[in-house]
This record gives sequence, C-alpha cells and structure tokens, in this order.
Amino acid sequence: MLTARTLITCFFRTYLVGTGFNTRGLQNTGLVFAMEPGLRELYKNPEELREARSRYLELYNTHPFWTPLLIGVFLSLESHIARGNLPSKMLSSVKETTTYTLSAIGDSFFGGSLLAMWALSTVCMLVAGFDILALSWTLLLFAALQVFKFFTFVTGVRNGLQMITTLKSWDLINWGDRIKMVNSLILVLMLYIFWPGTHDIPEWSLIAGTLLSASFVVGRLHLSRVLLVYLLLFLMFFILPWISNVIPLSPM
Repeated sequence: MLTARTLITCFFRTYLVGTGFNTRGLQNTGLVFAMEPGLRELYKNPEELREARSRYLELYNTHPFWTPLLIGVFLSLESHIARGNLPSKMLSSVKETTTYTLSAIGDSFFGGSLLAMWALSTVCMLVAGFDILALSWTLLLFAALQVFKFFTFVTGVRNGLQMITTLKSWDLINWGDRIKMVNSLILVLMLYIFWPGTHDIPEWSLIAGTLLSASFVVGRLHLSRVLLVYLLLFLMFFILPWISNVIPLSPM
C-alpha cells in the first residue's frame, strides 16, 4: 500500500507535469516525475523500478485538469502490478485509451465550455463595475477546480479503472453543450454591456438573436461550425444589406 505522504507528494507533482513538455514524448517526463515517489515505494528492486519508469516514458499527452485522475488510476494499477495481480502489459493499452479519450473530453468540456464561461462571466462583472464580485467568483471557481483535481486523484487511487467507467455517468459531453448554451447568453449580456449608445436599437436585438440561434444550431442540431460561418457571412453581406434597404435599422 502507498502511504498518505507518498500520495500527497504525487498529487502536488501533478501541477508540474507540463514543465517537462517536449516534442518527442510531450508530457511523458512530467508524468514520470509525478509517478516517481509512488514507483519508488512500490518497487524496491532497481531493475523493477527501471522497468516501471519505462512504462511512462512513452508518448503521453492529455488535458491538464485530468492529470490528477490519471495519475491516481496509474498508481492504483501499479499497486496491483507490483503485487502480481495484473500483468504489466495491461497498463499500455489502458494508458493509451484513457489518455486520449480524456484529452478529447477535457478540450470540449473544460477548454471549450467551462473556461470560456469563466472568462466571459468575469469580464461582464468587471465591465459592469462589480470588481469584488468578479474577484470572489474567480477565487471560488479556482478553489473548486483544485477540489475537483484532488477529488478525482483520490477516487482514481481508490477505485482504479472503475473511476474511468464512472466518468461515463457524468455525461460531460452533454454538459459541455449546455454550458455552451449558457455562454451564448453571457455573450448576449456582454453585447448589451458593451454596445455604444442606447440599448433599445434594433441592431442589438438582431445580433443577440443571431448569437442565440447560432448556439442552438451548433449545440443541439450539431451543424458544422464551418458551414455556420458561411451562413452567417451570407447573412451579413447579402441578407442584412437587403433588409436595411427595405426596413431602416437605425432609429429615425
């Protein structure tokens, strides 16, 4: 069994995985650095320790928010491998599958949804003059992120591969789509705050409706974003000029 001190050391080292980024193995050296305290405790034989290290020197790259979870799962698997309960070859297939799957989920949920909401909402608060609220909101989300990392790390150590299965029930892909819908509303709010002059002109309503419609089409109907850009450009350069000639958009 790994001691609590060793696990805590491994957890804090997960914050440094990206510092060893390289073009050959991407995050592999940082992964070995984070795993090192656990591997040293599990394998007292130098040859076995060297072999265990080599399992993590292969290509590795994933979203940084998932790193604590993966290292927790890897430590759990290494504990079983060290006791002879699992073959060492099993780790390679598990590492490849989980790493790239979580990388895609992380880019979609965290990078494309949650972090965008964090940035947009904070900007709206700052522009509206709610500086203390923006600071409190940022500190709250930052603390929640650290709790999430620690929780997934501990759960990964305790449950191993079962934690990967549990992630399916979280339905993060669909939650990411929902957050993107919220982001579209925040964009409309930002447009309202930044729009020069009065807020009751038809242009504001038209653009707000376009943003909401675009978010619905992408999030729910899964229309290609490239095709949507072409449609919006067609709307901007052909349809809107025609409408402006028929119905003046500016107030008299």
